Amino acid sequence: MPETLKIRVLVRPKRGILDPQGEAVRGALPALGFDGVKTVHVGRLIEMEVESADEVEAMCERLLANPTVEEYEWEVVR
Repeated sequence: MPETLKIRVLVRPKRGILDPQGEAVRGALPALGFDGVKTVHVGRLIEMEVESADEVEAMCERLLANPTVEEYEWEVVR
């Protein structure tokens, strides 16, 4: 059985792109007693197991993120 790699991809809105979920969270925090939060960005965490990391960048560019409005980073998790 081939060894698999666990990959973690973090996708979030690019700086300057409207983030309605982040704004909703930021607006709700003071009502819960958490003052002083200036910005919140809500993203997605994608974890997958693959045989090789060779195509992870292409997966991110073509499916997992929208490079026009989102940025992403990925890592191999041990």
